[in-house]
Amino acid sequence: MSVESIITENLDIWTSATKTKSTSGRGSSNKRELYGIKKLRELILELAVTGKLIKPDTAGCSAQSALERSISKKSKLISEGRLKKGRAKKNIEDEHFYSYPKHWEAARLEDLINVINGRAYKKHEMLSEGIPILRVGNLFTSDQWYYSDLTLEPDKYIDNGDLIYSWSASFGPFIWEGGKVIYHYHIWKMDIFCDDSLDKEFSQIFLQAISERIKAGGNGIAMIHMTKERMEKVIHPLPPLEEQKKIAKKVRELMNLCDQLESQSEASIEAHQTLVKSLLDTLTNAKDSNELNESWQRISEHFDVLFTTEDSIDQLKQTILQLAVMGKLVKQDPNDEPASKLLGRIAAEKEQLIKDKKIKKQKALPLISEGEKPFQLPRGWEWCRLEDVVDIQSGITKGRKLAGKQVTRVAYLSVANVQRGFLKLEQLKEVEIAVEEVAKYEVRVGDLLITEGGDWDKVGRTAIWNGSIPYIAHQNHVFKARKILDEQNELWLETYLNSPFARDYFAGSSKQTTNLASINKTQLRGCLIAIPPPNHQSEILSSIRSVVELCESLLQKLKSKSKTECSLVELVAQR
Repeated sequence: MSVESIITENLDIWTSATKTKSTSGRGSSNKRELYGIKKLRELILELAVTGKLIKPDTAGCSAQSALERSISKKSKLISEGRLKKGRAKKNIEDEHFYSYPKHWEAARLEDLINVINGRAYKKHEMLSEGIPILRVGNLFTSDQWYYSDLTLEPDKYIDNGDLIYSWSASFGPFIWEGGKVIYHYHIWKMDIFCDDSLDKEFSQIFLQAISERIKAGGNGIAMIHMTKERMEKVIHPLPPLEEQKKIAKKVRELMNLCDQLESQSEASIEAHQTLVKSLLDTLTNAKDSNELNESWQRISEHFDVLFTTEDSIDQLKQTILQLAVMGKLVKQDPNDEPASKLLGRIAAEKEQLIKDKKIKKQKALPLISEGEKPFQLPRGWEWCRLEDVVDIQSGITKGRKLAGKQVTRVAYLSVANVQRGFLKLEQLKEVEIAVEEVAKYEVRVGDLLITEGGDWDKVGRTAIWNGSIPYIAHQNHVFKARKILDEQNELWLETYLNSPFARDYFAGSSKQTTNLASINKTQLRGCLIAIPPPNHQSEILSSIRSVVELCESLLQKLKSKSKTECSLVELVAQR
């Protein structure tokens, strides 16, 4: 099968195979990796550097004569004193990445390219004006530039058209097009000895091909060992020069096709996300039950088309959760006891517990203002602060001095153990505490565990302790919230704290730094909670459970489909 056939006859396979990125920053709209197109790019590079991308022209220029010209040019530079003779390095073997056609030659990279180190700069040498200093970050993500007023040797500068290679943190080859700059120590200038032996663009293709292999599989040159000496021992392919140029031209054409496929796929994903959000917004913005039913009917008719990605399924789950805590998911019985009665009983019991010195009286929080309320409650519901319905306690501070006290070692829950709506107990750590504090830090069945922070999405993450371990404590980065009355439904509190409204509150009130956020106890105490009539809570939670189970089922099917599509991509790429 021709290369064109592998690509054009499998476009649906290349474009449909996607994966969820392992990490996505706050506000990231690009949480999907176009895995199929990524693998197609890798395939194009590999076919190019192994002689399988175009039909070879064995009647053209000789690869052997090209290699001889390069070695001759290198020898001349050494004899003229313009190039130092390379020293034999012990324990560095030649790096072979591919097998090549018989009419090609292959040689150590050092016989084709002079690898030149950049210059290391001290902080005081990096100025706000002068000649730009090109750093690795400038090649990938950073727009921040530094400058130098130093006059350096000619080989410490690069200019338009120079081949360079980034070898630290992020790595790969570039043909520089940004004008004259000084290049930093973590970049090599790849100065080809003989332009009529090795095409610069073909060499860039080869260097990119091996870079992808290193990143994908960790084979060959490990990044932490990416030294100049090791790079020089890489075996570089050398086809006849005209064949190199034809390969480079073909790669350009196919990479342009990949760019188009990528652009179309991203536009399609974005349009799908916008459509799903717009339709789900009609649910949360519905004025009454009739309008809500009409919107849901419209969505359900196209369910199989709408909810086909992890992001859309998560949007559905969050929307249902939002409808639930707003009181729009289940019809209410007007005869149910109103939430105000429950809140009255909680307040009375809390006052008694304070009198009995079983819990501490906290500084009064301000009354709830109308501007704080995120939505209008149905009849019979009430707003309160979290402090009004639970007793909130901080956990163990590690590293305290316990000299002179009788101590014991206990397992404890940390932020990593508390997920949103569930607990991960595979890895529990232990800490020493005073015996007299065992009861104070004990987590009981039904206690809410609420994370103080960490990464921005961890703030206020809430789960319920299920008593699966006889005794467990909690660290100070995990708050413990214990209900006041047995009749309270802790599952409702957990549901609300994990809902979009509480998450928005935590995001808005938390102390934030780069990628990190945290809330303090006062902010947690002040979180608004919508309380439905007691009998109504169970109905709402039951409806939520049904939708969550549906979403989980859809998610499992989606993951299975995605795994199959990615496996199919692997099979096609191996043809």
